[in-house]
Amino acid sequence: MKLPRRKFLHLAAGAAALPAVSRAWAQAYPTRPVRVIVGGPPGGVADIHARLIGQWLSERLGQPFIIENRPGAGSNIATEMVTHAPADGHTLLLVAINNAINATLYDKLSFNFIRDIVPVAGLIRSPNVMEVNPAVPVKTVPEFIAYAKANPGKLNMASPGNGSVAHIAGEMFKRLAGIEMTHVPYRGAAPAVTDLIGGQVQVAFDPMSSSIVHIKAGKLRALAVTTANRSDALPDIPTVGDFLPGFEASGWFGIGAPKGTPAEVVDKLNREINAGLADPKIKARLADADATPFIATPAEFGKFIADETEKWGKVIRAANIKAG
Repeated sequence: MKLPRRKFLHLAAGAAALPAVSRAWAQAYPTRPVRVIVGGPPGGVADIHARLIGQWLSERLGQPFIIENRPGAGSNIATEMVTHAPADGHTLLLVAINNAINATLYDKLSFNFIRDIVPVAGLIRSPNVMEVNPAVPVKTVPEFIAYAKANPGKLNMASPGNGSVAHIAGEMFKRLAGIEMTHVPYRGAAPAVTDLIGGQVQVAFDPMSSSIVHIKAGKLRALAVTTANRSDALPDIPTVGDFLPGFEASGWFGIGAPKGTPAEVVDKLNREINAGLADPKIKARLADADATPFIATPAEFGKFIADETEKWGKVIRAANIKAG
């Protein structure tokens, strides 16, 4: 069917005007308070980082960025909530490594994270640390591997929970080192560290933030950090990858939005978040928490999430890990 010339020109003019309208709408964004949904409890690591960047965005964009905690199911409750929110930039998700892990860990989810959440910006990356009870007679990663091979079945590995980054990092270590350890999941990092100090378990790949005080006090012995580079907090401690090439595991957070969120809104948030991560005061706050800024474009952050999902999926399938 041929369109009347006048109607065709009207539709064409309207289509041409859409980008300008979209840009104008993005310039006005946000027009009301923005909710940032966090899949962890108040006062937790995720909550602290969300509030830090939320305060920055509130000051920069002139609307409150309200942190809303929806813990449970390894952050799946929070993620599902955001996938069903309007795609207008007024509901955001604190994205975490759990999202990359859960894609394989859970057999049935009501959403596809990579499809249903738009990457907006990275926030931070932070190391875990491979640590042992001082009674374990090793001081290096090679010594630990040799000890594990000489004492099969005698090493228990603590983690904050089944499917946590500490657990998955330990499983990757076992696979690359060719050793066996018994995984002992706890309900959080604090009880896992308590039992590690007490000697009920022998090793953990724990977030540095929950261990560094005990390491510096001599209650735990750090063998290596799990990131690709050494940590400023423990500059004399090597990386696991120095001894097992290809090993890398770090905690990370970022911001995501519902699928369909306008690109102009995503780009505006990305610019403001990256500006915050470059701010000296925020960088100092992150350093105090043993975290480093994770500055990335939306596309770079999206590729990073896809790579992490694939990497941890291989480890989960190889170790036959199930959500517990």
